Amino acid sequence: MAAYVIRRVLANVLVFLLISVGIFVLVRLAPGDPVRMMVDPEQMRGGGAAFIEAKRHELGLDRPIFVQYGHWLSGALHGDLGYSYVGHRPVGAVLGERVGPTLQLMGAALAVALVVSVALGVAAAVRRNTAVDYGATVLGLAAVSVPPFFLGIVGIYVFSLQLGVLPSAGMTTPGGGGLVDQLRHLVLPGLILAFVTAGPFTRYVRGGLVDELGAEYVRTAEAKGASPARVVLRHALRNSLIPLITVVMYQIPQMLAGAVVIEQVFAWPGMGQLAVSSIGQHDYPVIVGFALYVAVLVLVCNLVADVLYAAVDPRVSLR
Repeated sequence: MAAYVIRRVLANVLVFLLISVGIFVLVRLAPGDPVRMMVDPEQMRGGGAAFIEAKRHELGLDRPIFVQYGHWLSGALHGDLGYSYVGHRPVGAVLGERVGPTLQLMGAALAVALVVSVALGVAAAVRRNTAVDYGATVLGLAAVSVPPFFLGIVGIYVFSLQLGVLPSAGMTTPGGGGLVDQLRHLVLPGLILAFVTAGPFTRYVRGGLVDELGAEYVRTAEAKGASPARVVLRHALRNSLIPLITVVMYQIPQMLAGAVVIEQVFAWPGMGQLAVSSIGQHDYPVIVGFALYVAVLVLVCNLVADVLYAAVDPRVSLR
């Protein structure tokens, strides 16, 4: 396994370099001029064109694009992702401030999604072709079909505006704070992201458990007098959850995409909100930094999924 991991890491480094080239070039070729977004209208009077050219030269935007990439890559290899055009701060520091809230939102949503999906998947598999099974299927389809922003708007309207039981935006109450206040702000966006995430999980748990319940070792356990609960929970469920490991690791990057939408709807100060605002402001260094963060997350999750799957299932061999 060690040799496989080393090969995958080396391959991922090459893939990461290719991704960084594509992201850097695409961001630079995108419509819009970040310098004009930074310039004050008062500075545009008189020698406005000269000021813009001087600013472009200061930021290195007048150089050939691959010269810009080489300069950026040289800094990135030393941990320097550049400076934000808007905040005039290191990109690493800007992203670092937003990682915590995003991980808090995704972690809470993932925990809730796993608990709910396993419970629904087991209930649907044990009670196949009943109202429970059909209900779980409908909920799973709704979770992957309804846009997260729509669920967020409905949640704000119902629980914040009509019932007034949950806050509608932010991570804490201005001037307030405390653990309870943070948890109240986390409930609504966390549950909506969990609902969207639990859909695929429920379908995999249900399908895997149905297959396992028809296996020969399950019939053997039943013939020996094992109770239905023991057969399901002790034998079949354990084996049916093995594919879920891969699904969870592949779903984490998709959760980040959902978090981008949820953070915008609920004004959650995470990386998704930062990415959207940076795109609107043409803040190239922050956009590239965020995109590379997502690329690293995808590569790491794929590698971890393969290793964990081989670790828990001896039938899988990494070669």
